[in-house]
Amino acid sequence: MNIIRSLALAAVAASLLFAAPHAFAQGREMNIGDQPGYIPDDEEVSPEFKRTAVFFRTTEAPGTIIISTSERFLYLVQGNGRALRYGIGVGREGFQWQGLQKISRKQEWPDWTPPPEMIARQPYLPRFMAGGPGNPMGARALYLGATVYRIHGTNQPQTIGSAVSSGCFRLVNADVTDLYDRIPVGTKVIIRQRPEI
Repeated sequence: MNIIRSLALAAVAASLLFAAPHAFAQGREMNIGDQPGYIPDDEEVSPEFKRTAVFFRTTEAPGTIIISTSERFLYLVQGNGRALRYGIGVGREGFQWQGLQKISRKQEWPDWTPPPEMIARQPYLPRFMAGGPGNPMGARALYLGATVYRIHGTNQPQTIGSAVSSGCFRLVNADVTDLYDRIPVGTKVIIRQRPEI
């Protein structure tokens, strides 16, 4: 039984491997479940989306996460008018949202089980993928309340700064690991489509 399962997983991996070059050659579109979207030409994260300390005015308490979808940044409030700013990938058109959530769970190298609505849109997706370096959830996941959405890592750093997902927020693996180590379960998360004025 394990041999059959291993062969099936190898076949899926091979099909994705052979499909990827064609996807990159034809308009740079690639569809990998919760990570569909445009793949920019440059292979590195743009300097403007690298993690950095910034001045940030807010009345929110230190430790609060503020996500600005339009800016493609996640801010971790530090207090005294400062924040750590992380570049992120956000939901593509039709999959962006806003609201108030809390981090309900944290997971290292999370498994990935696409939700039913994603399977309905993309029936070829695997029903389950174990956590690890090849998993599209990346190195860490921070679960947003009772929603299907997460703040998680990505193995495609070139997508940071783009509108690429089905509603999740992605960071490069080094950044999501840094954020994961800084915040506890219960952290307040504010998702805004536009920056606060």
